[in-house]
Amino acid sequence: MCGIVGVVSSAPVNQLIYDALLLLQHRGQDAAGIVTQLGHKFFMHKAKGMVRDVFRTRNMRALPGNVGLGQVRYPTAGNAYSEEEAQPFYVNAPYGIVLVHNGNLTNAQALKTELFSTDHRHINTESDTEVLLNVFAHELDSATRGNQLQPADVFAAVANVHRRVRGSYAVIALIAGYGVLAFRDPYGIRPLSLGRSKDGVMVASETVALEGTGHVFERHVAPGEAVFIDLHGQVHSRQCADNPKLYPCIFEYIYLARPDSVLDGISVYQARLNLGEALAKRVVSTVPPSDIDVIIPIPESSRPSATQLAHLLGIPYREGFVKNRYVGRTFIMPGQGVRKKSVRQKLNVIASEFKGRNVLLVDDSIVRGTTSREIVQMARDAGARKVYLASAAPPVRFPNVYGIDMPTAQELVAAGRTVEEVREIIGCDALIYQDVEGMKRAIGSLNPKLDGFDASCFDGIYVTGDIGADDIARMNEARVAEQEPQGEQDTSRLALPNAMEG
Repeated sequence: MCGIVGVVSSAPVNQLIYDALLLLQHRGQDAAGIVTQLGHKFFMHKAKGMVRDVFRTRNMRALPGNVGLGQVRYPTAGNAYSEEEAQPFYVNAPYGIVLVHNGNLTNAQALKTELFSTDHRHINTESDTEVLLNVFAHELDSATRGNQLQPADVFAAVANVHRRVRGSYAVIALIAGYGVLAFRDPYGIRPLSLGRSKDGVMVASETVALEGTGHVFERHVAPGEAVFIDLHGQVHSRQCADNPKLYPCIFEYIYLARPDSVLDGISVYQARLNLGEALAKRVVSTVPPSDIDVIIPIPESSRPSATQLAHLLGIPYREGFVKNRYVGRTFIMPGQGVRKKSVRQKLNVIASEFKGRNVLLVDDSIVRGTTSREIVQMARDAGARKVYLASAAPPVRFPNVYGIDMPTAQELVAAGRTVEEVREIIGCDALIYQDVEGMKRAIGSLNPKLDGFDASCFDGIYVTGDIGADDIARMNEARVAEQEPQGEQDTSRLALPNAMEG
């Protein structure tokens, strides 16, 4: 998961891209980068860190031009600790291309081999974004054959990218001297939207980046579609996939996106309200409402679900945790130790809301269980008589291969375990999960035109159809080698449903 933005304008774009990246900061806190173009020259600055730390006044002054793109990075592929992996990535032929990418390629290793042996292109990092850039550059070179670039050539190149690349990808590329290209994978797993202002056109991961920079949202980029914005601000578009389907990642609505965004026609805020309504039925069947004195959200994504749940059950809603906004989102912090240490730095309790009460805590999801266990203990330390925990999402039982950092069984507390076993690990008095079908109905009802969702981390069904048990095992081994090279992890608990085996 990353945040990406691209813009063509009649005015300088450096501050505009910076502001958009601030609005997308929740999508990635590891690194940030901006590229602008003046004439035929690119100007780039990228580094590890938050947007406000990466870009100082001197850096902004060195980014001239009326066209550019940017990215905030949350690493899921490549070396999370290497500044070389920060985006944008650049290749000098054909024309000169810089590219940013949100997603995860599932066939990156096979493509890397093809690029070296067949396309004669060199990959210098472990990033799948560099792989994607070189695949696109090769296909664009083949489409133009040295001739003047036309939008039709760009669309032909994207069509061939779709045929070669597997996985999730929302992409923005800047082609020197020609304009900005944006496209989504044929399943639309990762979001991308387009908006206009009086000065130009912007594409970004979420509508909040458009609206927050003075652009009027126009539409979402369709799955498989390519949109090319030339340097005059004229928009060209074409469907480049053979059989596109709209299966957006359901975790975007549960946790990843900002509540004030609209993704593929669905208000993220309304989706979370609907999840709270569906969750109410699950809570009533597990814990009598008369046994609950107060409902408290675990900040911040769970607030809409918690308010709706409290309203429907007629139970007081209270804020029991104060969040330190200067600590990053614990889910997207690399390493269990960092996440565990940051929980009490990130949250502090309002003891009067817990003391002597039976408390129902509401979280958006439970992934690793580390944060949940710490928070339940904090509630008990504050004097809660009983601590119940409800998750607006179902149990996360399977790895996500499309750009969310949850690939191994050891990191998924619900993988291969019953709800009761998870409850014991977390230490709460009752644990209530959303059910998978209830989740899909709650969010899907907001846009009946969707073909479905990528809900693979909940149901183990991978919409791209190219992921099997061997692929999961390979990803697990790679992650173990990368993060804990001297230890061993038990992956025996992680299994795909029968329909996905082989």
